Amino acid sequence: MRNTLLAISLSCLAVLAHGQASPAAPPPPQPPARGPALDLALEAARYAVETCRGLDQKVGVSIIDSAGVLKVLLATDGAAARGVQNSTFKAQTALAFNAATSQLAEQSKTDKALAEQFAANPNLLARAGGIPIKVGAELIGAIGVGGARGSEKDEACALAGLEKVRSRLN
Repeated sequence: MRNTLLAISLSCLAVLAHGQASPAAPPPPQPPARGPALDLALEAARYAVETCRGLDQKVGVSIIDSAGVLKVLLATDGAAARGVQNSTFKAQTALAFNAATSQLAEQSKTDKALAEQFAANPNLLARAGGIPIKVGAELIGAIGVGGARGSEKDEACALAGLEKVRSRLN
């Protein structure tokens, strides 16, 4: 019994001593994420909502920055929770692959590895409505629209919102 207590005590001392060793240097700070300015992101989201409202669609619109941080999330009155959630998933997918989700949906029909990636990750969504946001060739974020009856309408609204502010992105 004494040997067991002694062994436990020594183990605890070793753990404490190890924990008191000099801490590792913190990792260098990450550069700030790029993204559309908040006022432009809000304007694009509002315009996407208005475009879909004109199509009699109740949707959610998400805009994320280059780090995947949600900058804006708008939902029309009566939008379904799933459509609102899907708007964020579509934006995340467009950002992750630097491609429109409609293009990814088509590609996944013949690309087994891509289809498996989508099947393995519930946060990726290969349905039209997610569009990368770029300044020149630089990816700065993404916009996603979800909830319309027909994902091609989601994409049309996302494109309309992006086009509304594209010339002012920097």
